Order: sequence, then structure tokens, then C-alpha cells
Amino acid sequence: MIAIIDYDAGNIKSVEKALIHLGQEVIVTGEKEQIEKADKVILPGVGAFGDAMKNLRQSGLDKVIREVVDRGTFFLGICLGLQVLFESSEEAPGVEGLGILEGKILRIPQKEGLKIPHMGWNSLCLKNEGRLFKGVEEGAFVYFVHSYYLKAANEKIVKASAQYGVSIDASVEQGSLFACQFHPEKSSEAGLRILKNFVEL
Repeated sequence: MIAIIDYDAGNIKSVEKALIHLGQEVIVTGEKEQIEKADKVILPGVGAFGDAMKNLRQSGLDKVIREVVDRGTFFLGICLGLQVLFESSEEAPGVEGLGILEGKILRIPQKEGLKIPHMGWNSLCLKNEGRLFKGVEEGAFVYFVHSYYLKAANEKIVKASAQYGVSIDASVEQGSLFACQFHPEKSSEAGLRILKNFVEL
């Protein structure tokens, strides 16, 4: 059973649909007991860092996420779900992230010819043998929608990067914890392969 955490941050339906397509049993929930019982947990999300952290703290889901990660349950953060795992974001000065992983979320710098938000397909540079990328080709295109990007403190946890004016840490992995800035559920065959690799861990 895979639990998708519902914390009013959107982007749940497409994740649920992709997992069902892969033959998985899925539950969308904000209930502590159901999340703790799940074999794997996914934290999706689009929207603002500050709102997301407020929702997680008010519902007590911040503690639940820490518990399942500490226990070694396979966990995947997607988009905003990646960002809140880190320490802070320039989008919400003074708001602490979950701080499970070390690093900061920075605004994509303005550059001529680059639109922000970064919205659309971008190729990945794979590194450090990420388990999510087994069978995914170097340079595979995936779908991004974001104005802020991750700069991880530890380069070794970065398993994929992308270029968009700056080098974006596009995917990280540490122990049983995985996260992607891009949307695998909207990334066609490469994205489905990444989700399949996660469900088969």
C-alpha cells in the first residue's frame, strides 16, 4: 500500500493516477495511522513553501513525516514535497522547513530569455547512481514547474541535476528518502520508469 499525503497542497490526482496505472494500491490521506501503516509514502505538492509548512505543522503531519522517515519507510517527495524536506526557502524568509535534509531552496535567478516559473521539459544529467534512475537514459527529459530550486549541502545525495540558468539539484536520495523537483507523474515514459523504480524498491 502506498500512502499519498494530503495536506491541501494540490497535485495529488495525477500522482494517484500514475501509481494506479502501475498497478499499485493507493490511499490518499492526511491520517497519521494510515500513513504509518503504509509500505511507502509520497509527499506531492505545488504552491508556496510557507503555506505548505503551515499546513504540515497545524495538522501534525510534520511529525508523522519525520517518524516514517526515521523508521526507514521508503519516502518520495515531489516538487514542493522535495522543497519542504530541506531547511529553508527564499520564498518564505524566516519559515523553517522540515530540515530532514541539509540544503536551501533558492529563487531561480532572472536571466534574459529564461521565463520564471521554469515550466516545461528539461533534460537530466544523472550522477551518483541513483536508484530511481535505473533504466533511465542520460539526458532523459522530465517535466518541471517551479520558481525555486534546491541547492543541497551534500553533493553526494544529488542523483540528477538540470540546467536552467543555474544548476538545479533535480533529484536527491539518502537512505530510504528520495525526492524529485520535477514531476515524474507528468514526465511520460521516463517519469513512469522513475515511479516504477520507486514502487519496486
